[in-house]
Amino acid sequence: MKKKLSIFGCTGSIGDTTLKLLNKKNKEYSFYILSGYKNYKKIKYLIKKYNPKFFVIFDNNTFKKIKKENLKSNAKILNSFEYQNFKFKKSDISILAIPGIAGLEPTLKAIRISKKILIANKESVICGWDLIKKLVKKCKTKIFPVDSEHFSIMNLINQSNKKNVEKVYLTASGGPFLKYSLKKMKNIKPSEAINHPKWKMGKKISVDSATLMNKIFEVIEAHKLFSIDIKKIDVLIHPQSLVHAIIKFKNGLCKFLYFETDMSIPIGNALFEKNFEIKKNIRINHKFIKNDLIKDLNFSKVDHKKFPAIKLKPILNKYNSMPIILNAANEIFVDQFLKKNMSFCSIINYLFYLLKDPKMRKYAIKKPSNLKTILSIDEWTRNKAIKIINDNQ
Repeated sequence: MKKKLSIFGCTGSIGDTTLKLLNKKNKEYSFYILSGYKNYKKIKYLIKKYNPKFFVIFDNNTFKKIKKENLKSNAKILNSFEYQNFKFKKSDISILAIPGIAGLEPTLKAIRISKKILIANKESVICGWDLIKKLVKKCKTKIFPVDSEHFSIMNLINQSNKKNVEKVYLTASGGPFLKYSLKKMKNIKPSEAINHPKWKMGKKISVDSATLMNKIFEVIEAHKLFSIDIKKIDVLIHPQSLVHAIIKFKNGLCKFLYFETDMSIPIGNALFEKNFEIKKNIRINHKFIKNDLIKDLNFSKVDHKKFPAIKLKPILNKYNSMPIILNAANEIFVDQFLKKNMSFCSIINYLFYLLKDPKMRKYAIKKPSNLKTILSIDEWTRNKAIKIINDNQ
């Protein structure tokens, strides 16, 4: 019998990678739930090609448009997971790839109806981990991170050696502006910021990589997923992007996981586990690795002047809901930068400005114990972020 597989957010880069992997293994899986937002052409194509049991479309206009189509598919088209007429059966595996805070509610739904989840939505973890952790335990759902850094940490530490961890290093490529001068960084255009030198990613996460906010979120994510003290987690610049995390143990040994910049590797290994093989050559500087020889791996400390986001690390767990505030404000500032309404350097400058707001602490000290509270903190922060932009134009 085929295993039921669901992909929440199948129209993005994680969805693309997963579907390419599954094309080779489609005899093992049947598509149960697929979901998308408003990429009409792609949603239409995916429904026709994969014929899932259900396709959930969160954008109402796209939902109505697709419903009018004669797609010659047996898929039931929905615009919500909340239907009283039936109950979803449990998927054997669900991939969670809906970006942003919008992915939190579907993540909570997916946990209830999945035996195993592969999570690629870091915003859900950093904003709603208390809810996720409680629900995972209640539903006995297995959770596997597929971000390259956290996939690496998961494979490097276990319960037996976790207490012996002295330091965890997350690596950052430095993005497209690693060699830029401070003066040159003042005139960065959105088209430059989304042109990542190593990874093929969406626009928002590419900008986060360029500012290093992505690493700040990954520090929070590692802290929550693995219960590691934030003080033990640090960030290193590693331009080759081949080592994704390094664990230093108290006995003096260091371990790291090495793989090329291809998300099919962590996703494939998490999806198929011991049955996964990737048949292609790995290149470094256009030369094949021979005899397992690894060279030209460089690591350096983060330049705090060029990447001021790293200065946020000491305050990440100062308040209960600091991660929610950082995430919401950053989403607004990145969006406005991409729309050319503010400069690249203003993204982080405005973040620090928002953190000085007198009302910030009132929301930051709230415990994110339910979805309503999380969304209220998120809403206040977004409104404040928009006001900061308007006041400085």
